[in-house]
Amino acid sequence: MSEKQFDLGWGDEEEPEQAADTLTVVDRARDVHRQQTQATLIAEHVAAAVEEARPGLDKIPDPVEPAGEGELTAEEKERLDVCVGGVELLTTAFWIAGKSLDTIATGRLFRRIPHKLKPGEYYTTIEDWCWTEHGIKQTRCSKLRAGWRIGQALAARGYDAPEGQVRELVPLKNKHGLNAAVALYEVVVQADGKDKVTAERLRETVKMLPGDLALKDDEDADQIARMLEGVLENAEPKELPASTAIPAAVRRSVDRRAVALADVLNRSRIPRTEVERHLLEAFADEDDTTVFDAVLARMKHAGGKK
Repeated sequence: MSEKQFDLGWGDEEEPEQAADTLTVVDRARDVHRQQTQATLIAEHVAAAVEEARPGLDKIPDPVEPAGEGELTAEEKERLDVCVGGVELLTTAFWIAGKSLDTIATGRLFRRIPHKLKPGEYYTTIEDWCWTEHGIKQTRCSKLRAGWRIGQALAARGYDAPEGQVRELVPLKNKHGLNAAVALYEVVVQADGKDKVTAERLRETVKMLPGDLALKDDEDADQIARMLEGVLENAEPKELPASTAIPAAVRRSVDRRAVALADVLNRSRIPRTEVERHLLEAFADEDDTTVFDAVLARMKHAGGKK
């Protein structure tokens, strides 16, 4: 039997160059598959991260009764952290909405939005669009637009100023510029501490500034803050004219008691008008008649002397 009869014949043998080309193709296919797999994994991780960071009502725990009267459980602490984060979003949301409204208004981006209540017409004002489409009144729209730059500037300095505080700074910004508003906030922070800043405190401080205050547009917020500190140190408290019906001795006694009250409350000063307001509120309080009864007793006593 010849060798040819026993030739199993594996087919034509590939040349060395052809074999190398085949291996190259296989390697490339493997690399492409690996890259596609990595890209898929990266996309999944990104999607998961975006979903984790996305704010949403569905992420806030439903209200439940407390687990007890003592320390929070681990589950309650976790629930609290999530809810506090949701509350803190409110501050950011104000300025996101304000900037969005300002951008829409400035560019008149509403001009080709079909009017919901007037078929065939488009919106002609940002206020009409806000109210009709989103239930935002004109005054609210104006306040959000006026305050977002202050909110953004304060956020850049690490302050999460709520809407009420920023609103007190808007008149100052309108008159003296954005840096002046930021500077005044810094002054109050330095005086009272970051956690003690309130809208009322900012309002009082703005009122103490002199009417002829002159600021340079090219000065930064830190320079203005240093200047404002000096101005406020020498500023006289702006009080309403004292009533002629109140004896001077009584007014002096009220001022002394206001100083004592400020010491207890750890405040630099308390205007007489603020004391008067709280006294009137306490006098009108129907649930707590302490002040009313005291006034009644004094008036009866004074009447008996006549």
